[in-house]
Amino acid sequence: MSEHLAETKPEKQALIGSCLRLPVRFDLATLIAEFQTIDGSLWGSRAGRVGVHVQTEAVFLRGYAPAEGDLPIEDREVLASLPFTRALIYDTFQAPPQRCLFAKLRAQGEIRPHIDQGAYFERTIRIHFPIVTNPQVIMVADKQSFHMQAGEAWALNNSAVHGVVNAHPTQARTHLICDYLPTYPLRQLLREARLHPSE
Repeated sequence: MSEHLAETKPEKQALIGSCLRLPVRFDLATLIAEFQTIDGSLWGSRAGRVGVHVQTEAVFLRGYAPAEGDLPIEDREVLASLPFTRALIYDTFQAPPQRCLFAKLRAQGEIRPHIDQGAYFERTIRIHFPIVTNPQVIMVADKQSFHMQAGEAWALNNSAVHGVVNAHPTQARTHLICDYLPTYPLRQLLREARLHPSE
């Protein structure tokens, strides 16, 4: 794994910039319906995420939070009960998925500006699939602001300074977040998205 990662280290600034909407859509209603079947006992913690993620909850579908140690990146048990989510993770891009999780940011919550540091983050591409959101959720990346709408797919340059504010008084923001190895087809998709941004 480490050798393959070293060979495919992306130049994120060139590929993504700060944040990049991709020409990808998914069946939001089906994903929400499946997401709602997750056992409530799996929620209630950050699932090992630390630091700036204090106002979040997470359920890992593949792999573990870096703070939990050098653990294998493979499907977690919960993913077997989520066939649509698993297909979305594996089939949307021609690229091997790495860590994947559902992440909730509480109402009136914030993920403070930070950089995801380390070899893993330098060598993977992070994709956000917004599931539940609202206009008061703002992602800031590399000094630019973005609102990711539900049903879209966005690449985030998490090697740049980034953070999120959810100013909504009652509604949590929920995203499916997946990291991928930067294969040639994924790199090409990112380049095309930068050259021909969707309206």
